[in-house]
Amino acid sequence: MKKLSIFLFVFCCVLTAAAQHFSINDVANITYRSKSIRSVKACNDGETYTQISGDYKRIMKYSFKTGKEIETVFDTSKARECTFKTFDDYIMSPDESLILIQTQTKHIYRRSFTAVYYIYNVKNNKLEPLSEGGPQQVPLFSPDGTQIAFVRDNNIWLIKLLFGNAESQVTNDGKYNEIINGIPDWVYEEEFEFNRAFDFSADSKMIAYIRFDESKVPMFNIPYYKGLEPEHEQYKQYPGFYSYKYPLAGVDNSKVTVHTFDIKSKVDRTLDVPLDADGYIPRIKFTDDPEKLAVMTLNRQQNRYDLYFANPRSTLCKLILRDQDERYVKEGVYNGIQFYPTHFVVMSEKDGYNHLYFYTIGGNLVKQITKGDFVVSDFMGWDQAKNEFYYISNEGSPLRSNVWKVDAKGRKTKLTNDEGTNSAIFSKNMHYFINTFSNATTPPVITIKDNTGKTLSTLEDNNTLKNELANLPMPKKEFFTFKTSQGTELNGWMMKPVNFDPNKKYPVIMHQYSGPGSQQVLDQWYIGAMGNGGIFEAYMTEHGFICACVDGRGTGGRGADFEKCTYMAIGVKEAQDQVEAAKYLQSLPYVDGQNIGIWGWSYGGYETIMAMSEGTPVFKAGVAIAAPTDWRFYDSVYTERFMRTPQENIGGYDASSCMTRINKLHGKLLLIQGTADDNVHYQNDAEYAEALVQADKQFDQQLYTNRDHGIYGGNTRRHLMTKVTEYFINNLK
Repeated sequence: MKKLSIFLFVFCCVLTAAAQHFSINDVANITYRSKSIRSVKACNDGETYTQISGDYKRIMKYSFKTGKEIETVFDTSKARECTFKTFDDYIMSPDESLILIQTQTKHIYRRSFTAVYYIYNVKNNKLEPLSEGGPQQVPLFSPDGTQIAFVRDNNIWLIKLLFGNAESQVTNDGKYNEIINGIPDWVYEEEFEFNRAFDFSADSKMIAYIRFDESKVPMFNIPYYKGLEPEHEQYKQYPGFYSYKYPLAGVDNSKVTVHTFDIKSKVDRTLDVPLDADGYIPRIKFTDDPEKLAVMTLNRQQNRYDLYFANPRSTLCKLILRDQDERYVKEGVYNGIQFYPTHFVVMSEKDGYNHLYFYTIGGNLVKQITKGDFVVSDFMGWDQAKNEFYYISNEGSPLRSNVWKVDAKGRKTKLTNDEGTNSAIFSKNMHYFINTFSNATTPPVITIKDNTGKTLSTLEDNNTLKNELANLPMPKKEFFTFKTSQGTELNGWMMKPVNFDPNKKYPVIMHQYSGPGSQQVLDQWYIGAMGNGGIFEAYMTEHGFICACVDGRGTGGRGADFEKCTYMAIGVKEAQDQVEAAKYLQSLPYVDGQNIGIWGWSYGGYETIMAMSEGTPVFKAGVAIAAPTDWRFYDSVYTERFMRTPQENIGGYDASSCMTRINKLHGKLLLIQGTADDNVHYQNDAEYAEALVQADKQFDQQLYTNRDHGIYGGNTRRHLMTKVTEYFINNLK
């Protein structure tokens, strides 16, 4: 009997080891994380690139041709006068003789941060502080490499390397919550997607910058408590506030002006930019001609984009290009523009799809580079010698992307042939590129290819991760399409339990984001609510659920008409399409149509509420995380891009509000919110919850103290994901 007991014990242990399962910790902590390469920067020679080591202690140089390490460019253990063991990032000088080493990074908002930078001299292996006056923001080398400008305390500062690193102040009127020089205000940073608002002229003699006067922008106060992880001892008894300028839809924005500073004469000039009183300047950038500063403007409705060339000394501006849209101009027109000595390339949706256009530097259209019913997502560069253009597009399927080149005669070559999602980092001579490929079943594979598409080396295949997941019950990802009752074809994906039985009926959890231009239904490894191959969905399928996602109208990858059809009433058609998706799932023989849930984060949280309040009772439960509940509570730039102002579009704002649909809310609803969210304020959750109370609608609510839009820190993410999973388990089974 004793021997039998020992045998049974060992046998059970073997079975337990073999039958591994996903855990909530795997979801919250991203246990099965794919490997990548960090901070890759192409070198001037066109043949090499640099990157940070995995332990953040070195910068190494590699060959594009072989993928092999050539040398260590910087090493914390060997650099002279180095006082730190690791660093966060780096910036190469134009001639690569100096490197700015970024340390002690402290994040402010999504893209902004302060850091302590050190200047590293490659030749003498020595470090010295960039400035002793306090942490810096967005440092930038001048084109000749002899100067570094940065921002501190809302002012621009200048370091002259040839004069003993002499430090001088370019602007003096910067003041917290009033005047900002050289970096964007909150709404510009968040919605125009940049963190530096100054540039050097090509001859290194001038600095141009945007000045933000936010003095008339209303203040928003975010309460802070003592909390834990981290603790704020100063709020131990009485709570405090973080106050910043946040323009809601329809209220005053910052007043913006463009200035130039003559470094030698110290003369500051205000450029004569033809800008509406309430207009935007989402970008400035010097061209290769020091007499031409590109100033890009938008009207407040964001349906007219103008590109001006400004003379930094005379202050006069000349209109070079105008792009107009009856609805709105997308960010690609100013995000993707690239200037060359005699030409520039810009993206536009003027023919209904985002494509590349080639202009002379004088603003004359040479040709449309790409054409067709597909979307160009990224312009990678122009090989001027061969007159070849490189880009990424979803030609062939809105679910997939590839790297392409097109020559002077319009002949296209697909440089990546694996079915899935591809991105690229090109060498400066456009001869090579680092390609990251993945699809729904393949973790990222990072290779180096030449500009014919030939694979030269593999940098990372993530085989370790693949082998780990091979021993786990990872569900298959299935893509599907269906037509709504209105005749619109929608794309989706589905994950079923590994032991799926077509004769059983399974409850369904739908996840979506649904925001304008977004895509969740993509053939990539980062599929799923929490990415990383669908780890969350794998966990839920082990609990007997089918997980699904559908991109409705308003999402990206399918052209301007599909994406912009929600204009002036966002959220309405998207909600209809999530209901249609639930109805489609109900029609499947293996779906328990009475037990369908829906959830999402941010816009996805908003759309969860909108879909549950559409009027068709198809959702039994939903979870809305950090959800905007009325667009009058959200920022001006994002909201007005799709809705115009509340004053112009009262009906649209009412139709798009969760508040006006409360009486139609059906199903169990859990609201989750971080109390210190600087993006989607707790105001959204608080006002909607109060409206539910007064409408006598029961709901559940979870608040996270001092957490921002990401809702993480300490045990927070594990607690949140446990809350989400248990809510669906308790209400759908």
